[in-house]
Amino acid sequence: MEMNSSVTSIIMAAGRGSRMKMYDGNKTLLPLIPGSSSFEGQKPILIHILSTLPPGPQAVIVNYKSEDVKNASQAFDLTYCHQPELNGTGGALLAARDFLDSQSSENVLITMGDVPFVHADTYIKLVNKLDEHHLVVLGFQPKDKKQYGVLEIRENRVEKITEAKYWMKYPKEKQASLTICNSGIYAARLETLRRFLPVLASRPQIVRKERRGVMTDIREYFITDIVEYMNADGLSVGCSLTENEAETMGVDDPAALEKARKYYREIMGDA
Repeated sequence: MEMNSSVTSIIMAAGRGSRMKMYDGNKTLLPLIPGSSSFEGQKPILIHILSTLPPGPQAVIVNYKSEDVKNASQAFDLTYCHQPELNGTGGALLAARDFLDSQSSENVLITMGDVPFVHADTYIKLVNKLDEHHLVVLGFQPKDKKQYGVLEIRENRVEKITEAKYWMKYPKEKQASLTICNSGIYAARLETLRRFLPVLASRPQIVRKERRGVMTDIREYFITDIVEYMNADGLSVGCSLTENEAETMGVDDPAALEKARKYYREIMGDA
């Protein structure tokens, strides 16, 4: 499969990964091939992702253990964008505004630094759908929706992405109709994304979280909000569906890491 146009990529690798117990490194550097210990080995998740992305300018969003991330990925031609505080996926995008403003690509791909198994063709299919839409969400259909956000779709357009804590309050019939989940991976027309970043920056969500033992109001920003802003302006948001749920597997705790390593052995053999 070929890309219809040039593409810029953003990889989010700023978070610590607090659910990865007993590990104090950046979780995007966890090895898919374990070595002498569970947290040492070969083929860091981030490097596997970078080797799969389509050609084009690439930026990595960094914060926690940023020097480790830079050292591990120095073989790649990357721009590093520092996210001053961990304030959501939208905050990561806002940290990349200068990088995005410097790009001449038509399209941008936004992916997660802890989701290693998206195929190269899946990325390309996602970006190519921008011929029809201004933003495209990579969706998947899991056997169990669990705590995933779901895509609310009407007439092939994604109208909103709804978190589990909200869709679980829907009537059972509506819950059953929402079968496509959000992977957290997106493609957007670059000029359109630039247009909506100031809107995103002006509309933070106030989230109450514990900081150093004290409950504090935190300003956070979410890419999912951009979907609603675009719909409100009459722009089309689409969905590209992966057939294999394993592609969107995230590595956010020890059980998920072991599952990812098993899957990596299956697809790579003894590599």
